[in-house]
Amino acid sequence: MNWVWLIAAVLIFYSDQMGVQGRCKSQSTCSACVSTEGCAWCKMRDFLIPGEPTKHRCETKDNLKMRNCSEVIDPKPSAHADRDEPLGSNRGRVVQLQPQKLHIKLRVGVPHTFDVMFKRAEGYPIDLYYLMDLSFSMKDDLENVRKLGHQIVSALKDVSSSVRIGFGCFVEKAKDPFISTVEETKKRPCNKSFKGPCQPSFSFKHVLNLTEDVAEFKTRAEKESISSNIDNPEAGFDAIMQVAVCQDEIGWGDVTRILVYTSDNTFHLAGDGKLAGIYYPHDGKCHLNSEGVYDMETHFDYPSVAHVAEALSANHIMLIFAVTKDHIEQYMAVSELIPQSVVGVLEKDSSNVVQLISKAYDDLLSTILLEHHRVPPGIDISYVSQCSDGTHSPRQRRGACNHTMINEQVNFTVTLNSSACLRQPTSFILKVQGLYEELLVTVETLCSCDCNDTERFSPECNGKGTLTCGICNCDEGRMGQSCECDTQEHKDSMFALDKMCISPNSSQPCSGHGSCLCGQCICNGHLRGLYCQCDDTSCNRHNNLICAGNGKCNCGTCECNPIYSGPACECSTLTDQCHTGGGGLCSHNGHCKCNKCHCQPDFFGRHCSEIKAPCIKFKPCVLCAVANEEDCKHTCGDIKLTKVNESAILVCFEDTVHYDVKTDKADGSIRILYVPKSSKMYVVYLLISTASGGVVVIGLVGIIICKILLEIS
Repeated sequence: MNWVWLIAAVLIFYSDQMGVQGRCKSQSTCSACVSTEGCAWCKMRDFLIPGEPTKHRCETKDNLKMRNCSEVIDPKPSAHADRDEPLGSNRGRVVQLQPQKLHIKLRVGVPHTFDVMFKRAEGYPIDLYYLMDLSFSMKDDLENVRKLGHQIVSALKDVSSSVRIGFGCFVEKAKDPFISTVEETKKRPCNKSFKGPCQPSFSFKHVLNLTEDVAEFKTRAEKESISSNIDNPEAGFDAIMQVAVCQDEIGWGDVTRILVYTSDNTFHLAGDGKLAGIYYPHDGKCHLNSEGVYDMETHFDYPSVAHVAEALSANHIMLIFAVTKDHIEQYMAVSELIPQSVVGVLEKDSSNVVQLISKAYDDLLSTILLEHHRVPPGIDISYVSQCSDGTHSPRQRRGACNHTMINEQVNFTVTLNSSACLRQPTSFILKVQGLYEELLVTVETLCSCDCNDTERFSPECNGKGTLTCGICNCDEGRMGQSCECDTQEHKDSMFALDKMCISPNSSQPCSGHGSCLCGQCICNGHLRGLYCQCDDTSCNRHNNLICAGNGKCNCGTCECNPIYSGPACECSTLTDQCHTGGGGLCSHNGHCKCNKCHCQPDFFGRHCSEIKAPCIKFKPCVLCAVANEEDCKHTCGDIKLTKVNESAILVCFEDTVHYDVKTDKADGSIRILYVPKSSKMYVVYLLISTASGGVVVIGLVGIIICKILLEIS
């Protein structure tokens, strides 16, 4: 499936490129042009036509080529590896991250990609610092830890040729209310029933520098004794901070760094120190005295989780919390906030600590997280991960691969994009979380032009200026595309020339739609006029056509063709579509407007020949005629009434007459066809209807009576 991801990456790249090529905001100088997203500059001497603005040299590369520009300035992004040592052992050192130094040149808005490879090396040296809680509840654990140094080193030597181990311990800040300040109890804080050695409480003590001497670990651990405090939480975060920032004192090397934190209780957080009157936030610096004791414990508050996480990350230290199951949830929550940290369940007497460290080490090293640090503003970074198990990720804010074993290579495609010019080359780093190795990336943006065509007193500039990048930089007192304007002829020089380009109704030269050249307006695009005040695309539209396609736009007003009128020339002056067969317009039942019939209220249809509700409208006229009234003129007007035989099909029905209304399509006249119904026939109809109704009524009454009798019975 690798080819699928390759195609996807290519499509994404070209879509980015097409997006960039499709947009360019023109600029008037070459440097400003190449600093603008999607733009290129044409330095060809005779590229512009006389009077054309200089900014037309700045366009997309495709547009410049379409205009036959043969000299295009379009700087290309590039990347050069200053150090690119291959993965594996090289000259006595192990290389896990490739490359190590890159120099990249970026164009604004043009993405650039490069590859980063990582392979976890077998036998990579390990520094492990064992940090132990020496509060009274850990007395059984201390006895076991004294014997564990050799076992821990042996377990880690299965994956590394060189292992060093160090040791430190913590209890609590020596201040009320965290400990008892009664002098006797302060010297020996342990329970009186405990007969073993017991030392005063302390926040952190560095006991043993990182060393390969396992026997020394055992010797120094045996010299430490248990201590005690009053409250349950411990000063563990004070200890972690000092182990992380005291690089020289601890003896950390440029290797895999692991801190093992063991405790059977919770921890104090930033702000808890106020209970003892300690208000100063932790400064994140090393404060170990000559005996390795943290001597500012009563001056600085406990550090926050975020501060601890920052210190561990900055010093490339991975953290293993080995804690009892009673407090596993608290440490799991903290671990989610600290990169490259895991939590394991510690037995009550720390008997399983070797197995716990071995498993946690495998879990930490199998997760590869590639991140960036100190990236300058304006630079955006994204990652596509290609993991050793064949999985690929979409673009993300960091590279990530899980379940990566030793000697398995993972690849990351990193994409950089700049949204603004950098003043000078700037560096940032990429590194894998928890490892000392890093990739140093130096970035500069291509925001200047070196056209190599500078010519003093150039003929292109009429000998009155210097030609650079295809444009004239005119000498003092001259201006124009070819320095053709003598500004000294005008009292106020350029201001006087600009004033000649300003219309009485505007405050901008050329109405803001062009450039003023020697007192004359050079208009942009389709604009025209003495002051570029005419826009022949601003006229009214009809059917999305300027002037409906039936005229031309003249400075914002439609000038219609002879047979059209209206603000958008949308109205035809012809009447051929309104004529009916007899020569009348709209059947004499409406008027013709824009060659279309507009009917009177009682008529409809293309030629207003259809009548709305004819049966109701002409009922009075028909009834008048059937009643043999001599004068129905006031009711019927010019309507023609025609009596037909009873076999005619008529659609309007009354008791004494059936009728139909017709419209003559030739002249629009109305004609009524009718058939009178005799009174005898009406009586017959009435008798039949009455009889039928009576039968129905009698039947219903009979059914009701039967129902009532049935209910009574």
